[in-house]
Amino acid sequence: MTITLARSHSIYDIDAVQTAQTRAKAQQSAELDAFYENMLSLGSERFITTPSSNEALDPLYEDCPNFGEVLDDMARYLGLALAGGSSINVMPVLLLGDPGVGKTHFGKRLANAFATEFEFISMNALSAGFVITGSSSSWKGAKCGKVAERLVRGKYANPVVLLDEVEKATGSTQSDPMAALYQLLEPETSRNFHDEFIDVDLDASQVFWILTANSLDGIPAPLLSRMAVYEVPSPTAEQAAGIGQRIYIGLLRELKLANLDTELGGAVLDKLADISPREMRKALLDGLGFAVAAGRTALVAEDLRVKADGGKRKIGF
Repeated sequence: MTITLARSHSIYDIDAVQTAQTRAKAQQSAELDAFYENMLSLGSERFITTPSSNEALDPLYEDCPNFGEVLDDMARYLGLALAGGSSINVMPVLLLGDPGVGKTHFGKRLANAFATEFEFISMNALSAGFVITGSSSSWKGAKCGKVAERLVRGKYANPVVLLDEVEKATGSTQSDPMAALYQLLEPETSRNFHDEFIDVDLDASQVFWILTANSLDGIPAPLLSRMAVYEVPSPTAEQAAGIGQRIYIGLLRELKLANLDTELGGAVLDKLADISPREMRKALLDGLGFAVAAGRTALVAEDLRVKADGGKRKIGF
C-alpha cells in the first residue's frame, strides 16, 4: 500500500510580508494590502509530499505507456528520496515529442501520483513572461504570476508546474519569458524567486518543473543545460489498445453501466488504434449511447463514429 509522506516547508518570510504590507498601506494600494493580508493569514508553511514507495508510479506505466524512460528515472529519484528521508530531488524535465503524444496528460497524472497540485502555463503567448513573474503593482490591472499564485494560495511547496510549448514562447523587451526560467530552473536562485507584483521573495526550489516542446528549435542552449531532455514516442498499436480499454472501463464506472461487457472486442480496438485518447473517449461515449439504444451489452465496431484522418496516426491526450 502506498501512502503520502508530507513535511512542512516555509516558502516566504512573514516579516518580509509585514514590511511589504506596511509599504502598500503607505502607497494606499488596497489590492496589494489585501494580498499581503491573505499571505499572513495563510501563513508561510506549505506541504512537501513524497509517496511512500515506487508503487505510486505503477499506474502511470499503464496509463502513459510511452513515458517509460521518464518514469524509470522518476522511480530512481523517488528511491533516493525515500532512502535519505528527503524530498524528491529531480532536474526540470523537458518532454520533447510530436503534438498529441500525451505530454500534458502525463504531467497531470504525475502530480496525482505525487499527491500534489498541478499548474498548466501556456508559453505560446506574448505575455508569457508576465504570466510567470507577475507584473509591477504600479501598472494598471497588475497581478501576480501563476507561479506565485500557486505557491501562495495552494497547499503545497512542490506543485507540478507544466510549461507548455516552451519553444514558442515570445515576449517583449520588458517581458522575456525565458529570462524568468533561467532563475526558476536553477535550484540555488529559485530559492529567492521574486514576483514583480508581490515584491516578496518566494522559495520556488521545490517546484517540479515539466516543460513540453515539439522541437528544440528556439530553446536556448543555456536553458537546455538546466533540464533533463526526454524524447517521447507515440504509443505503439498495442499500447494504444490498452489506453482505449482503460478509457472504456473509466466510462463504464462514470456512467454506472454495470450491465455492459467490460472487455472491448478486437474490431473495436482496431478502430480506436489510429485516434487520440481524447477522440477515443468521445467515440466510446457515443458508441455506448448507440449500444444501449440498441439494447446490446457489448460495443461493436459499427457503434464507433470515427472520422478518417488520411491514415495519419495521432495519439495524445
